[in-house]
Amino acid sequence: MTATPPRPSSSSSLPRLLLLLSATTGLVDAASVLGLGKVFTANMTGNVVFLGFAAVGTPGFKVLPAVMALLAFMVGAWGAGKLARAHSALPLRRWLLRAAVVEGSLLLAAALVALNIDVAAQAPEPAVLAVIVLTGFAMGLRNATIRSLKVPDLTTTVLTLTITGIAADQTGRAASPNFARRFAAVLSIFLGAAIGAALLRFSLAVPLAVASIVVIGATLLFARDPVSALPHQA
Repeated sequence: MTATPPRPSSSSSLPRLLLLLSATTGLVDAASVLGLGKVFTANMTGNVVFLGFAAVGTPGFKVLPAVMALLAFMVGAWGAGKLARAHSALPLRRWLLRAAVVEGSLLLAAALVALNIDVAAQAPEPAVLAVIVLTGFAMGLRNATIRSLKVPDLTTTVLTLTITGIAADQTGRAASPNFARRFAAVLSIFLGAAIGAALLRFSLAVPLAVASIVVIGATLLFARDPVSALPHQA
């Protein structure tokens, strides 16, 4: 009897990749919220809330950055959808490496622009908006790519349902088999945010550059897994 080939999503190295990517979400959100004037570029739920605050004139919140982040995120997600469809019959590693190179390049470009930003003064404004657009596009691309992978509890950017699952699934006699993965996802973003906030003491560019390196490096490590040679099964 011929053994059924493993699905890419069943690979033990894929969850590890997604946990590392989750940590970069914390890095990017630390850079955006703390360094770009209270705007999310990875977490669109928070960004919509911030936009609502800005829409009624709440001090400290601006409409334009939130709108730019939302639009950039949507364009990135649209591009990721096209990229995923173009690679549907190709090895998973080729698709993910191309997505990682684009995302990493956008984050690196954002880091280079961020070198010229005075965080305290939020100036020059065009540079601030450019970093918002670059990181928003990168995270939209990431979010849509991970959504196509359909790995449970590892969206890499959103934790609401993950935290809900941690609590809701502990009501039975046996512990949920997904508890460890869910807890690891929460911990990854927490650590990424903490590290990102610490790195901001040096420069706004540093957490963005580190995120770029981790995205590309982690994906290259996953590409060494033989299961990454299989086409993704939607």
